[in-house]
Amino acid sequence: MRVTRLVPVGAVLLALAGCGSGGDTGRVPPTATGSLEELAAEVKCEPDVQTDADEIRQAICRTEQGRFVLATFATDRGRREWTDEAKDYGGHYLVGRKWVAVGDEGVVRALRGTLGGELEAGADHHAHGG
Repeated sequence: MRVTRLVPVGAVLLALAGCGSGGDTGRVPPTATGSLEELAAEVKCEPDVQTDADEIRQAICRTEQGRFVLATFATDRGRREWTDEAKDYGGHYLVGRKWVAVGDEGVVRALRGTLGGELEAGADHHAHGG
């Protein structure tokens, strides 16, 4: 049975939408692993858990850099499927093994300095056809 997870993600992404810029911290540490709470503690955020299910745990976090969504997954495949679908909503993604952080470009770049991971970008909704 496939569980659709895009509605809450889309709503959160729209709430976090914005064009930002921020510099990468330069050095990228090894990609972090752990539970949602452990990853949140690494970046010094108190997670506001929005989804707590077997396959996905999702929270809104706030740090000095800004707000972002942090999600952890039971499997790598679940994370990849979620990320592939969520990218249709735009946004910037910091992707690790079984976790993803989603938010403004400056926020995810700053998080990468602590959590490691790979930067990915969603669909560009700022381009307008004439």
